[in-house]
Amino acid sequence: MKTILKLERAEARLMIAAAIEKAEALGVPETVCIVDEGGFPIALERMDNARITGPQIAWNKAWTAAGHKRSTHLFTRSPNGPALPGNEAYGIQLSFEGRFAAFVGGFPIVVDDQVIGGVGLSGGNGEQDIACGLAALAALAAALAPSGKTVLVEADIKK
Repeated sequence: MKTILKLERAEARLMIAAAIEKAEALGVPETVCIVDEGGFPIALERMDNARITGPQIAWNKAWTAAGHKRSTHLFTRSPNGPALPGNEAYGIQLSFEGRFAAFVGGFPIVVDDQVIGGVGLSGGNGEQDIACGLAALAALAAALAPSGKTVLVEADIKK
């Protein structure tokens, strides 16, 4: 039997607020989605003037990061990204009815070494999506620190 941690709505909202605060500072309209360990949305918010395609893209990124337990941009990072042409997972982005996101903007949420969900962002360039994702993870880390729980806050996560 294993004890697991569950991400709840309060933490998801905290993460979204931090990501949006960072997006506002950067001047980029983002959509942010927080999913549970199964990839199902807990919270999703699209900023004013963000693209209408953002919610689905942000969800896909969060879903991929949670399900595959890695930052989505690692799939296509040169030279050994597994989804690059000629590498072992080339074409993986076509799986799951095209839902698999193999580009920047999705991060697993890792608490005490367990992947408990994912955060996905859509709306900025890669650098901006990463900055907003890190802001979301840092907010969760700060909120959980008093309880002694640790949150992995880095761009390149692979569990």
